[in-house]
Amino acid sequence: MSRSILISGASIAGPTLASWLSRAGWAVTVVERFDHVREQGQNIDVRGVGRQVIRRMGLEDAVRAAHTGETGTDFVDEHGRAIAAFAGGTDDTSGGTAELEILRGQFAKILHAHSKDAEYVFGDQITALHDDGAGVDVEFRQGSPRRFDAVVLAEGLRSRSRALVMPDARIDELGLYNAFLAISRTGDDTDRWRVLPCGRGRLLSLRPDNLGTIQASLSFTSDVRGLDRLGHDDVAAVLRATFADVGWAAPRVLAELDNGSLYFEDIGQAKLAEWSRGRVALLGDAAYCASPVSGMGTTLALAGAYVLAGELAGHDDPRDAFARYEQVLRPLVTKAQQLPPGAPQIAHPRSRLQLAAFRTAVRVGSSPLLGRVSGLAGRFMTPPAEAITLPEYPIPAPA
Repeated sequence: MSRSILISGASIAGPTLASWLSRAGWAVTVVERFDHVREQGQNIDVRGVGRQVIRRMGLEDAVRAAHTGETGTDFVDEHGRAIAAFAGGTDDTSGGTAELEILRGQFAKILHAHSKDAEYVFGDQITALHDDGAGVDVEFRQGSPRRFDAVVLAEGLRSRSRALVMPDARIDELGLYNAFLAISRTGDDTDRWRVLPCGRGRLLSLRPDNLGTIQASLSFTSDVRGLDRLGHDDVAAVLRATFADVGWAAPRVLAELDNGSLYFEDIGQAKLAEWSRGRVALLGDAAYCASPVSGMGTTLALAGAYVLAGELAGHDDPRDAFARYEQVLRPLVTKAQQLPPGAPQIAHPRSRLQLAAFRTAVRVGSSPLLGRVSGLAGRFMTPPAEAITLPEYPIPAPA
């Protein structure tokens, strides 16, 4: 009789785990609180061990075919003129723009299609978990209660379900808010990621996609928490007031805040002492979010799902598998959560002096000679995506 598992979350980590465990003979159910696979989301990159995972899944060509078309990174001034340029990556790991860049929603759709042997339940969520040591009884907002051999919460940084098993979990706040939205593409746009540090703790960026639009982001530092819980109109008002005096593309981005694509989040990290309790484990951002600042979120989600699947397939008791999963993955997470010195504030300079210093630093880093000597390009543009060696597990690659 096959073992059963419930995975909560159908973004990146959840479907990856579902795909591998289905091939290992588990009966897999995935529950997602939204009523569909979410197609929204900004650019994400697949690096290092994360890229090894999709290669082992046979998905590298599919991801490459959905590439955003981004060719590199430019830091620009208030008129949109490039002051420093960085080439895109040409290997598994390097570059501010990775060799494999894809929109989160498109990647989620690829992974969902690849985990077709799992049962998906959309439009529902967990409301209670009862672990009696031999299994987990799960209650849902909509569906009938069910029992599973194990449960994995592959949710976001501010996971609601995590509080059911780890009410003591705390988030390390980074003092940074980020707004994402898709805006209309114009003739002035390029296939480069263009970044404008605006001063007073603000940053604006534009990135190309493969949909004929531009992915815009507005980020700012703040000591005030809770803005992410505001309604759309209030968030839009905050953004308009915060970026009202910024030039270049800011007026264009602010004019499209009401186009229906706005996503706003409070950036933080999950630094938990443990990633499981009993037969319930955490995966991805719910367990070890390194934040978008790290450039490692997707890599951690993929590597974590692969390792967790391999260990579950190789242990009779899920609790032993959870312990081994943490032992294998913890070194990668620790490296990923060590942000560049001064981040995220260093990329969001407040004073004119700090802004001038930052511009000087990126100019130096972009110089072929000075960048190598100073090491700035490597420290700020290449995440530690190869900090561990992925184990080989005896699971057939998902077809």
